[in-house]
Amino acid sequence: MALSELYTQYNRVWIPDPENVWQSAEILKNFSPGDKILELQREDGSELHYPLDSGSAQLPPLRNPDILVGENDLTALSYLHEPAVLHNLRVRFVESKIIYTYCGIILVAVNPYKQLPIYGDAVIHAYSGQNMGDLDPHIYAVAEEAYKQMARNNKNQSIIVSGESGAGKTVSARYTMRYFAMVSKSGSKTRVEDKVLASNPITEAIGNAKTTRNDNSSRFGKYTEISFDRRYQIIGANMRTYLLEKSRVVFQAENERNYHIFYQMCACADLPEFKALRLVSADKFHYAGMGGGIEIEGVDDRADMAETRKTFIKLGLKEDFQFDVFKVLAAILHLGNVTIKTLNPEKCSVSSSDPHLSVLCELLSINAESVCRWLCHRQIVLVAETVVKPVPKERAVNARDALAKHIYAHLFNCVIQRINTALKVPGKQHSFIGVLDIYGFETFDVNSFEQFCINYANEKLQQQFNLHVFKLEQEEYMKEDIPWTLIDFYDNQPVIDLIEAKMGVLDLLDEECLFPQGTDHNWLQKLYNYLGENPMFEKPRLSSEAFVIQHFADKVEYQCKGFLEKNRDTLYEELVDILRASKFHLLAEFFQEEEQIPATKGIKVRPARPGVKPASKQLRTTVGDKFRSSLYLLMETLNATTPHYVRCIKPNEEKLPFEYDSKRVVQQLRACGVLETIRISAQSYPSRWTYIEFYSRYSILMALSELGINDKKQTCRTVLQRLIPDLNQYKFGRTKIFFRAGQVAYLEKLRLDKLRGACVTIQKHVRGWSQRRKFLLMREAAITIQQYVRGKRQIRQMITAAALKQAWAAVVIQRHCRGFLVRRIYQLVLVATVTIQAFIRGWIARKRYKKLVAERKALILQKYARAWLVRRRFSAMRRLVLNVQLSYRVQQLRKKVEEQGKENRGLMERLTGLANAHAQGQERVHTLEQELSKSASEKDSLEKQEKLNKQKSEAVISELRARIEALLQEKNTMEKKVIDSANELKDNFDEIRRKLQDDLEREARLRKVAENNLEIHKEDLDKEIEALKEENKRLREDKIRLHTQIEEESQVKSDLQEQVTQLTKHVKVIPELRKDLHIITTQKDEQDRKIREQTHQAKVKIGTLTRQLLGDQIEEEILSGLAESPENNDTDGSLLSAFDGLQKATRSDSLSCSTPLGLSSVTIKWYLLPCSFRVMEAHLREQKDHYNSQLEAKTFKMDHLQNENEQLQKLFQEKSNITDGIRIEVARLTAENMVIPELKQQISELQRLKQELEVQHQEQAIEVKEQMEAISSKLQSNLEEEICHRRLLEQQKDDNSRQKDELLRKLEELEEEHQQLKKQNQAEGEAKSKLRQEASRLTAENMDFEEQLDMKERLIKKLQSQIKALQAPEKASQNAAPAIPKDYLGMLEYKREDESRLIQNIIMDMKPRGVVVNMIPGLAAYLLFMCIRHADYLNDEVKLKSLMHGIIAGVKKVIMNHQEDFEVLSFWLSNTHHLLNCLKQYSGEEEFMKHNSPRQNKNCLQNFDLSEHRQIFSDLAIKIYNQFITCLEKNFTPMIVPGILEHESLQGISSMKPTGFRKRSNSVYEDMEVYTISSITEQLTGFHSTMSQHGMDPELIRQVIRQQFYLVGAVTLNSILLRKDTCSCRKGMQIRCNISYLEEWLKEQGLQGSSAMDTLKPLTQAAWLLQVNKTTDEDAMEIKDKCTELSPVQIVKILNSYTPIDDFEKRVAPSFVRKVQALLQDREGSSQLMADTEYRFQVTFPFNPSNQALELLQVPASLRLPFVTRI
Repeated sequence: MALSELYTQYNRVWIPDPENVWQSAEILKNFSPGDKILELQREDGSELHYPLDSGSAQLPPLRNPDILVGENDLTALSYLHEPAVLHNLRVRFVESKIIYTYCGIILVAVNPYKQLPIYGDAVIHAYSGQNMGDLDPHIYAVAEEAYKQMARNNKNQSIIVSGESGAGKTVSARYTMRYFAMVSKSGSKTRVEDKVLASNPITEAIGNAKTTRNDNSSRFGKYTEISFDRRYQIIGANMRTYLLEKSRVVFQAENERNYHIFYQMCACADLPEFKALRLVSADKFHYAGMGGGIEIEGVDDRADMAETRKTFIKLGLKEDFQFDVFKVLAAILHLGNVTIKTLNPEKCSVSSSDPHLSVLCELLSINAESVCRWLCHRQIVLVAETVVKPVPKERAVNARDALAKHIYAHLFNCVIQRINTALKVPGKQHSFIGVLDIYGFETFDVNSFEQFCINYANEKLQQQFNLHVFKLEQEEYMKEDIPWTLIDFYDNQPVIDLIEAKMGVLDLLDEECLFPQGTDHNWLQKLYNYLGENPMFEKPRLSSEAFVIQHFADKVEYQCKGFLEKNRDTLYEELVDILRASKFHLLAEFFQEEEQIPATKGIKVRPARPGVKPASKQLRTTVGDKFRSSLYLLMETLNATTPHYVRCIKPNEEKLPFEYDSKRVVQQLRACGVLETIRISAQSYPSRWTYIEFYSRYSILMALSELGINDKKQTCRTVLQRLIPDLNQYKFGRTKIFFRAGQVAYLEKLRLDKLRGACVTIQKHVRGWSQRRKFLLMREAAITIQQYVRGKRQIRQMITAAALKQAWAAVVIQRHCRGFLVRRIYQLVLVATVTIQAFIRGWIARKRYKKLVAERKALILQKYARAWLVRRRFSAMRRLVLNVQLSYRVQQLRKKVEEQGKENRGLMERLTGLANAHAQGQERVHTLEQELSKSASEKDSLEKQEKLNKQKSEAVISELRARIEALLQEKNTMEKKVIDSANELKDNFDEIRRKLQDDLEREARLRKVAENNLEIHKEDLDKEIEALKEENKRLREDKIRLHTQIEEESQVKSDLQEQVTQLTKHVKVIPELRKDLHIITTQKDEQDRKIREQTHQAKVKIGTLTRQLLGDQIEEEILSGLAESPENNDTDGSLLSAFDGLQKATRSDSLSCSTPLGLSSVTIKWYLLPCSFRVMEAHLREQKDHYNSQLEAKTFKMDHLQNENEQLQKLFQEKSNITDGIRIEVARLTAENMVIPELKQQISELQRLKQELEVQHQEQAIEVKEQMEAISSKLQSNLEEEICHRRLLEQQKDDNSRQKDELLRKLEELEEEHQQLKKQNQAEGEAKSKLRQEASRLTAENMDFEEQLDMKERLIKKLQSQIKALQAPEKASQNAAPAIPKDYLGMLEYKREDESRLIQNIIMDMKPRGVVVNMIPGLAAYLLFMCIRHADYLNDEVKLKSLMHGIIAGVKKVIMNHQEDFEVLSFWLSNTHHLLNCLKQYSGEEEFMKHNSPRQNKNCLQNFDLSEHRQIFSDLAIKIYNQFITCLEKNFTPMIVPGILEHESLQGISSMKPTGFRKRSNSVYEDMEVYTISSITEQLTGFHSTMSQHGMDPELIRQVIRQQFYLVGAVTLNSILLRKDTCSCRKGMQIRCNISYLEEWLKEQGLQGSSAMDTLKPLTQAAWLLQVNKTTDEDAMEIKDKCTELSPVQIVKILNSYTPIDDFEKRVAPSFVRKVQALLQDREGSSQLMADTEYRFQVTFPFNPSNQALELLQVPASLRLPFVTRI
């Protein structure tokens, strides 16, 4: 069909508009070829005659049907042109609040200027692993496509993000890197992905600035290569930068700022670490305050500085480097404030006292005088000399600014280099994804060298983009086997040649820069001369200082001023030498001479076109040449990768959220290549549908014969050939159908016409049916009215006045007669009611009195019992206090002994020292004596000298003797002190020994007090026993009295006694007596019921007789007399009085009646019935009262006897506790090992006691059987046997008390022996050694005795539990279902060396599908627990711990090895839960033993407390549960979206729509497995049956199913929120239908109580929201009230994404969305858009005791456990 044929009436077209670029208008008249005008009507209602030239080429573009507007992909539009693209973007952006749209391979991103909740981690997980086109357009979808193609094709990828300043390029690039960091976690400790993200704040701080268009504009180009290893995890990154805007450092336009880092530093000037930089407010610096606005609304520079410093640290850049960077930046700010003064027009100067200059030189460590000199002078090197020439102020300012720019540029490159170094990680790069964040096409009022370079780069990128789009189109056609025809597309190679070719713009610019006197004007004249004839170059008419280049986007006029200076980028060599000589190492490194190192590049790819080589070697140093070289390298990299394009659009200049300026948007669409992509697609076959999509959408246009064809492809071919005869309008590919522009719109028109015709037909029949229904209702109403009118008329004709009077009189008579009869019957009923009330009230009063008496008796018993309990508690507390005091005093004595020992050791050391000193003195005396003898022997030879030395020697001798005497006196003194200290030690030892003896005597007294208390308790118990005996005597007397009463009333209750006798014959045990009493009570109620029935029958007979006697007035009087007689008589009246009254009535009747016999007989019958009834009722009531009193008395006696029995058992338990306490006290004082044989003797005595108790138990069982036989004969014998049983218990108590007395006597003997041994030990040895030996010996022996006593206590507790089991009623043994075999105890025995084999066979080798199938559920847990029981039975702690650790380790290993095996996880989750329940059920704790049988209570663990292991098993079960849920989700998640959201359970409800270029792969429809709702229910059924087969607890199964249903709801809801094509009314119907299938499945499995449907409430409400009306205020209120489980963000998102499938539906108006949003403002809820699919409900493991008898379990042979033996 030709395109011109679509210009028919009611179709709409686009016409140019000066304000909105394009405006929609509707065609009023069909267009015919040759028409000069086209009659149109605008949207405002005005008509327009649109002029046309000859031919159809000038026809206005057609508007797409509304059903195609708002599509995710612009290529899905039927008409592809500029107004369609502009309108589709506006609808999505303004109405649907969607910022992303596909345009073929391009993602168009419109900046919303508002934070949106679509970038969370949940959204990243939702897009991860999805095909492009499965979900709504998103920057994450592009990132996922790049990541997937890299992993699939092993080819490097590139994401090219471009757009104007303020369009959101930086944010988009940041989100792509964040996506890669999330989906490719490295798992290493380096966390490279975090470092990659951390680099953004630094690069934005030093490379971004505020402009008039953007508050965070990137002033440089950045290409980030993110490196991946072979596992496609991030291992590093590298950044390359392009064309930093250095001029911004020294100049900013109005309302603009310098780079962010300067303002961040000034905001932190008050911090201590920044004091040395001497910073002030930013407006005080020339370079920072030039633009006027130093602050950005909503930006905190101080907080951003903290974030920048934090990212420095995260990247590993040390504090020293950070401070060096801040010093350079602060120096730049101070450099800008250096004042340059003019001395004359040719000379200027800088003051050396300038404060900013001094700070600059201090920070950079440079010479201030040199800076002052060379800022104002220039050195010119001539051939013969060097001349220093002053420069004017203007050139000095330029030199200062050039210095600042160069320093900042070097600092920027240094920081980027350090970041790249930090991002390098050891490891080989396997592939990479590059993210290019580069400036888009720019055109301003004044365009300079920067805009020229930016537009040059965009020309190169556009050329690469055009070639890539052309290549993809060609590949698509070749893949579908469609003939390829050459498409004419825009080639911008002439513009690129104009710029970069030889003698091009850059070549001429570099040539002019070689001349020292070169100027911008000379360069411009060369451009005019050499390029004037180029069609892409123009000379402006009104300017001689500019030139115009025709770029691919638009014409741009460049001002030539400043081109040469910016291209040269010169800096005086003298200033460079100053910086190079700086002592500041970082600054010196910036300007070091760089060695020429040949660059190597890993990627060697031929560029798209060969680069133009520079003409001269010197040209390589210019900025233009550097930029051209880096651009060539970038293009090589991009050509070697697979590119992905993101075009960012700025919707308005005011930065208003969701405001759309069509003029600005269309300029950017033309500039970024989107419209070029559309034009290339429109030239061939832009609309592409798969055969499945076409069949689903247009099956309504197919005939029945065509639908019958099984081959859908052939059906599509046949239909298209019939609908569109022109074969050139479409082509059939292998998997798709290709349509030319407009053909899909034509098919939509045919479809709409078909649907409209069907709607008209339906309306016709519905309206006809409605009219016929109304007619039939009116006809029926008319017939009814006629019927009533005719009947009324007939009545008036037939009925007379006399007949009416007679009828009224009959009614009056009937009224009075009926009233009389009713009053008579009421009087009779009143009398009977009063009588019944009197008897009932008396019975209630007697019952209340008996209850009060019983309560009074109970209070008295409670008083005595509580007093006894208080006394017992006081005695126990007193014993405890005494024990504590004794222990404390023993500890104090031990401390004193240790301290005394320390003092003794000190004295001994001192004594030893004195002895040594004495020995030295003696040695010295001996030496002197030898000298004296020597002097005497020499006396003869020294006679001459003797006279001279005689006096001297005598003096020496006397002196020595004096010293000897002093030493002797000192020795005597020390000996006395030693003797005194020894005596004092002896006294201390005696005192300590005396204290110990006193303590022992005190302990003996305390023991005697305890024995006295025991005697007192014994006397109290004897008194209580005597009281119980008296009570028994009184009860026997009561029994005799009751027996006498029963014999006296035996005749009255003979019938009841027979029934009781029959019942008691079947009674065998005492507890069944209560059942018999209950049965008797039931029979009594039954008898009462029969009596009531008889009473009712009597009343009926009375009523019958009354009705028979109503005819005679005399009989009425007699009846009244007889009715009064019961009121005068009491309830015990006899038949004689009734007979007398009857005779009187007969006599009176015989006087007044002619037929007395007949009347008197009737009267007698009427009178005898109530009288006989009252007599019978009185007797039965008395019988019932006596029987009730008897039952109450017997019940009370039985309860009393049972209470006495329980009290006796409690007394026995308390005495045992007292005995244990005394035994512990004696054991602490026991000092000899002779106690151990005595304890062994006690064990033997206890064993003998156990045997005697067993014999007594057998005798008691025989006696109980005899008693049961006696009870079966009479109820009285039952009471006697009860008393006998009680006596036996008393005898047993006496025996136990005697045994206790024997034990006490033995303990006393032990105590006496202990005293004797103690006295003997006290007499031995010295005090010091005795005390040490005593203390050590007592400590060791006490520990041994405590262990022995612990063993005995466990044995006593075990025996007591056996006694309790023996004393349990016989009912427990008789009611047990199976007969318990006596051969097995429910334990498994194995050897320690077989433990590994046990774990291996039961845990490691257990296969859920193998041997387990035929076993009972939880068998593995039962077997393991039976082994645990055996270790506990042996009291082998080592074996038990080893087994428990082996079980836990084995289960963990199995779970670790089968993390993906659903059946293994299910099996061990069930068995772990069973084992945990067994550990609780058999732990011996009362809370877990409530439902155990006596045999199970006997099987409880006896020796070890496994509560800690229970906690470990609980944690293990939680771990298995989480892994189990993860495994389920992994298998279940792929089914959810296809089964719930895409599967059409209601056939024909929905239909597919075109998805454009971004389609799913063909395998989705052909090769991929199709999931339906049946697949989901079958999977759930498989999960449920497996869990049930493994015996998993039903409550745990409900929790698992609830978690899976939550996953269904969350995943489906997230898919709805991220897929605009699913937000339709029909899709809501499908979802609700599928949810109903899930609900039916729950009912079939009996899981309604699992709360699983509650987890689907958000999904149900979302489906309801898609179906409900969305127009009025009432609809908005209903949405607010009904959608309580959805957050406001989700509700608004669904409303904005609502997409009609047909033209019959309407879009949701933006005003309605705003209403709903206003109503939801106050609602509290999550601000997250996505539901959390990772959320897990808290699992609880219920305790359900097992009724499995462990002793009946058999070990299957298939488990291969021959080494295990049943005990």
